[in-house]
Amino acid sequence: MFTGIVEALGKVLQIDKDQENLIFSIESAISQELKPDQSVAHNGVCLTVTAIKGQVHQVTAIGETLALTNLSDLKTGDVVNLERCMRIGDRLDGHMVQGHVDTCGVVQEVKQEGGSWLLKVEYDKNAGFTVKKGSICLNGVSLTVVYSQAGLLSVAIIPYTWQHTNFHLLQPGNKLNIEFDIFGKYLQELYLRNQL
Repeated sequence: MFTGIVEALGKVLQIDKDQENLIFSIESAISQELKPDQSVAHNGVCLTVTAIKGQVHQVTAIGETLALTNLSDLKTGDVVNLERCMRIGDRLDGHMVQGHVDTCGVVQEVKQEGGSWLLKVEYDKNAGFTVKKGSICLNGVSLTVVYSQAGLLSVAIIPYTWQHTNFHLLQPGNKLNIEFDIFGKYLQELYLRNQL
């Protein structure tokens, strides 16, 4: 379980293919503090640390994960948002995030507006839903929905978050990992089951 509060940025140093899987070697300020078997969110995707060497850790993404997330688009030199799993008893600064990405969205617009940035994202309207002032997790970052309609949402990003996540690198057309709010997912499933 995660909170959507990014701890560090990681740089992709190497990508190795192992059948349908990709093994990522990531350099970051927190890598040496990690341990094998630990869960770490990479752009919001929960992955297990498999090896550590100094400031570099390795994780493996399986075929299903690659098909559902933007990890398949990563190249050497790209930057990912990192967050270690939360500890029981810690403050929950963001919202409950599982690290189970539901779909990818596509950035439609990035606009600076009154000291913050407005990010507009389009996604498959059948993948999930959002509500205005509800929670959303984009690339592992807990955010509040500013505008919501089926298949389209926008969020406002404060300067601190903009500078300390990979959002400052986003351009229209880039893919973002989306994890919809867990409570909304349960409500949607309950509604769908009652319709059958």
